Amino acid sequence: MSLNTKAILRILCALMIILGVAMIPSVGLAVYYKEQSTIPAFLAAIIPLMAAGIWGVIKVRPESNKLRTREGFLIVSLTWIFASLVGTVPYLVTGILPSFADAFFESTAGFTTTGATIIADVEILPRSILFWRSFTQWLGGMGILVFAISILPRLGISGVHILKAETSAPMMKKMASRVADSAKILYIMYIIFTLAAIVLYRAGGMGFFDSAIASFANVATGGLSNYNDGLMHFGSVYVEVISAVFAVLVAINFSLYHNLTRGQIREFLKDQELRTFFFILIAAILIISVDLWMTQTYSTFEESLRYGGFQAASFLTTTGHFSTDFGAWPAFSQMILFVLMLIGACSSSTGCGIKVIRVIILFKIIRKSFYKMIHPRAIRPTKLNGRVVPQDVITNIASYFYLYISIVVLSIFIISFENFDLLTTVSSVVACLNNIGTGFGLVGPTGNFSIFSDFSKFYLSFLMIVGRLELFTVILLFFPGFWNPDK
Repeated sequence: MSLNTKAILRILCALMIILGVAMIPSVGLAVYYKEQSTIPAFLAAIIPLMAAGIWGVIKVRPESNKLRTREGFLIVSLTWIFASLVGTVPYLVTGILPSFADAFFESTAGFTTTGATIIADVEILPRSILFWRSFTQWLGGMGILVFAISILPRLGISGVHILKAETSAPMMKKMASRVADSAKILYIMYIIFTLAAIVLYRAGGMGFFDSAIASFANVATGGLSNYNDGLMHFGSVYVEVISAVFAVLVAINFSLYHNLTRGQIREFLKDQELRTFFFILIAAILIISVDLWMTQTYSTFEESLRYGGFQAASFLTTTGHFSTDFGAWPAFSQMILFVLMLIGACSSSTGCGIKVIRVIILFKIIRKSFYKMIHPRAIRPTKLNGRVVPQDVITNIASYFYLYISIVVLSIFIISFENFDLLTTVSSVVACLNNIGTGFGLVGPTGNFSIFSDFSKFYLSFLMIVGRLELFTVILLFFPGFWNPDK
């Protein structure tokens, strides 16, 4: 059976409209701050996007509005590639990033919430560009398609397969009987977190523009800043605490918040992934803080706790913010941060990485294997939150780890042709695949990704999209069977 190309095209046209509308606030800021040079750059994208999008939604009429799983995977992959391409227009037209490779990398880093950058001095950029650069994180944080799914029923199209491909977390739960209603609930919570962050940043003395930029980065766990030295620019414990708290809040499974609103407090507190997430976070904070204090990296334990706690929260949630030069930390503390960036946030959150739920089930599988060696005839199902984990979920998670390791190893070999040191090479791959953005070595807090060749920038951009869509969604497109019209 062939692809439903007209339905796919109609959805992409709807997304054109969303992206066009999303650029309008940047035009308003350009007018407000009298940045005349950036207005044509945004209009060069808005006008054709809106025109083509509206025309497509009106004129394109698919014979069937039903989408299958295969089409859902294709739509999701195309959306992130298309959005990243559209995001390059302001950079290219203004000449801020005249290289297409640079512009595509910067745009992809925004939409995938990776937060990596190739711009050495962001403080010289026009505010309208800075806003767009940060707003792309916010759009990608909850997922452009999650927003689109809430309006797809108006086009007569179901978004269930799109949501499944876009948020491919193990054992994902719907929050409402209708997929569109679930998408709306997610975005309502997302907007509430964003507004709350802006208010609290403003209460700490930050200007409205800085508060908005910091909130977009926090709530999307993106990490892009409008200052070269990130949150170090403010030198404020209050700002760091607010940033860390919101990074942790949005790294929690959003369906648990929905449970809270329905009075299911016990289910929230007993969630195994949530408890494991906090156990990892607290343990990492204490271990790093003690190491920093014992090695006299900082003179007091309070200072060690301040910086160690912030960076642990930033790395585990894959936000990628930095409040100090952790590249100068002892190797042991840096190794803890590296492990945290591998683990990542909880499932169905705005954070990325392997996800805590997969780590839990992996260790349960390993423990079960040892138990079976001792008791070969025993029947011991793998459970999570008191429920048996289906075998297909276990198989999927095992496959995920094999695929993840394969991609990391292959990518390290590819990036190694740049001939940088091993720390830079490995951390750049993991930072992009896990969508954390900040790495170690030359891509640490004092560096950026401009050191790479155009080929490597495109490849690392590809890794960002692969990581944002949790591997399978994109990699599946490279299998010939996916394109078989008889399937």
